[in-house]
Amino acid sequence: MAAEPNPKYFPVLSYVLARLPSFTAKSPSSSSSSVPPFDIEQPPPSSSSSSIEIVTQMPHLTQPDVLASMTSAISDVAETRSILRTLGPRPDHESVDKARAKLSEIESFLSESFEDIALTDAAAKDEKRRQEMDQEKTWCESILKLDEVHASYEKLLKEAEERLVRIYESAEKNAAEDEENVAAVEVNEEVVGILQHASANPVDRVDLSGRKLRLLPEAFGRIQGLLVLNLSNNKLESIPDSIAGLHSLVELDVSTNSLETLPDSIGLLSKLKILNVSTNKLTSLPDSICRCGSLVILDVSFNRLTYLPTNIGPELVNLEKLLVQYNKIRSFPTSIGEMRSLKHLDAHFNELNGLPDSFVLLTNLEYLNLSSNFSDLKDLPFSFGELISLQELDLSNNQIHALPDTFGTLDSLTKLNVDQNPLVVPPEEVVKEGVEAVKTYMGQRRISMLEEEEKKKMEEEMEQANAGWLTRTTSKLKTYVADVSEYLGSNSPRDPYLERQL
Repeated sequence: MAAEPNPKYFPVLSYVLARLPSFTAKSPSSSSSSVPPFDIEQPPPSSSSSSIEIVTQMPHLTQPDVLASMTSAISDVAETRSILRTLGPRPDHESVDKARAKLSEIESFLSESFEDIALTDAAAKDEKRRQEMDQEKTWCESILKLDEVHASYEKLLKEAEERLVRIYESAEKNAAEDEENVAAVEVNEEVVGILQHASANPVDRVDLSGRKLRLLPEAFGRIQGLLVLNLSNNKLESIPDSIAGLHSLVELDVSTNSLETLPDSIGLLSKLKILNVSTNKLTSLPDSICRCGSLVILDVSFNRLTYLPTNIGPELVNLEKLLVQYNKIRSFPTSIGEMRSLKHLDAHFNELNGLPDSFVLLTNLEYLNLSSNFSDLKDLPFSFGELISLQELDLSNNQIHALPDTFGTLDSLTKLNVDQNPLVVPPEEVVKEGVEAVKTYMGQRRISMLEEEEKKKMEEEMEQANAGWLTRTTSKLKTYVADVSEYLGSNSPRDPYLERQL
């Protein structure tokens, strides 16, 4: 039926309309038992597989209260649908165009006819024709009006579908909140149980990951002897300062939460070796984190950091693994060179515009990923070759034109990725041959440059030596000439032999 919405475009509306009870009047002779009662939870016999599909996708549609809210929200659609069932289907495009053209023709004729009547003063002229025209005009207007009603009905269907989707989303949200509230009660009971148990018994591990926790009680800071605390995959927005009371804590995982800051008291966790704060909303790290001198692994990836604490290097001398990928870090602090134990550094997908000269002091560094800093990273420090322990290096997706001249001295390097760079040195054909070819090329290039520098130095020294000899000779000659001139210009008696005319 033309008045029925297409389930393909209006799935929710079609589902709800199909479940509206029929209000057709019963005949007096019909028995009440002959008509089965309407059940909103059961689809009508004519229901297609589309109903099953949408219920699978939107399970809350089967809830009576949700369906009741939706039914009341589309009363205007139901009424309009009933009217359109009486008026009939929408006229096709051709019929509408013909009606519109005919109406224009009729109006033009009637206007001309009115002028003729006014001029000839013949009121009864063409009266029969005018009546026929009026009838045709009424027919054309009814077609156009019916088309307008159907067009308005389509707009009404779109608006109704949007209303129903909003009602469903609201119901879904309420259901989710109810589930969360239930879960929160369960979690609170679990947390209380943990705290009660810890008050009388030693507890070294607590795992509350994936519990939808929004708040960590201050009492957690009083669990003496706790070594591992896992609070990952929750909804925590803050960590209480009382966490500083966990003096024995070795591992803390608060990844995948909604943390925007870390407490300054975290610096008091002097025995902490593993700290994972990845996938949060951190824009900075507290300076106090530098005092966690036992840290071996620090994961701050997938945050919004733009910098690291200035003094992060001197204190974190035991740090071996630093993960800062997927942040907005523009530069490393100079102190990073003092992380002498650092072996693994991942800084891809940041906004690094270079490395500090002190970076080459990381002589224990084995893995370095600087990929995908895109237009920001254009070069590396000249003394990059001093990273003697480097084994894996990823420089892909940057704007590096030339590798540093000392690159050939990276003897430990076995894996290299320089894809997606406008690299000129070394040339592309060398890069394709692999890391050993790159090291050989850069090593030979460095030797050639050193030889050229030595040659220039020798030439300069020769020039300076020759210039010195010429200066000394010229100086002696000047002295001799000056002596002769002085002798000739003196008042001593002239030798008559020398004065003779030749």
